Amino acid sequence: MPYQQLSEYKQAAQYATINNFKIAYWRHQHQNPDAEVLLFIHGFPSAAWDWHAQWQFFSDQYSMLALDLLGFGLSDKPKPHEYSVLEQADIVDQLCQRLGIEKVKVVAHDYGNSVAQELLSRQQQGKLSFTIERLCWLNGGLFSESHRPILTQKLLHSWLGPLIAKIMSKSTLRKGFNKIFGPNTPPKEHELAVLWALIEYNNGAAVMPKILDYLDERQRYRDRWVEAMQYYADNNEVVLCFINGIHDPISGKHMLDQFRLLLPGVHSLELNVGHYPQLEAADEVNAAIKEFMD
Repeated sequence: MPYQQLSEYKQAAQYATINNFKIAYWRHQHQNPDAEVLLFIHGFPSAAWDWHAQWQFFSDQYSMLALDLLGFGLSDKPKPHEYSVLEQADIVDQLCQRLGIEKVKVVAHDYGNSVAQELLSRQQQGKLSFTIERLCWLNGGLFSESHRPILTQKLLHSWLGPLIAKIMSKSTLRKGFNKIFGPNTPPKEHELAVLWALIEYNNGAAVMPKILDYLDERQRYRDRWVEAMQYYADNNEVVLCFINGIHDPISGKHMLDQFRLLLPGVHSLELNVGHYPQLEAADEVNAAIKEFMD
């Protein structure tokens, strides 16, 4: 169960072996066995810890599941390894199958948006073991043509990646986050400390260059993913939503504009924050997710 304190986060983690890798996850089972399930999928370069405010807020109403994706947080970080959004989707699917989860409402962010897009596409193709009923995206590269990675990401994704990874530090993370958070909602030192500790765990910085291959996958699978989004936007079998921090240089207002262009009529909300709405404006995000999910 994602807690604000890192020690509690670690203590509450459960583990499942999937594809021979140890995957950390947190599960909250509501006392009502018929309670709906919220599935949280985190972004790059962080972990399920991002969702601690949402986890606390929704615990009275929902059962919940969150996980650290492969290469992130407390999960295994194999090296060398060819990381892929498709493999992450496999892991989410297998974990839900193992836990007996049949229906979910998804909240995803950043890298998790791509994982959720892949899951949605598999559902359209009849290849998903569970059913997505509602899907709420937060800031992230939903459309590769509108995604603007920052310099650090570009360098990590280049031939310089292994070298850049070696010299990364909490200071590097702070500089990067200061650029992508909103002007009035900068990252807190506690958040930076926890997220850097989770990156450092099992030498996570070393695998970042390979994880960033997802930038290529977003281009490769763009049309299939967008086709699934538009399919469900048209038939409303899966209700979609986009919550966007408009001051995000990576996927802010320009991504929201593209969302509204390609999925007209689908619910969207703009917030006066940056790339991490769930951390920068937790109360607003919680209220918006609640309204959408209810």
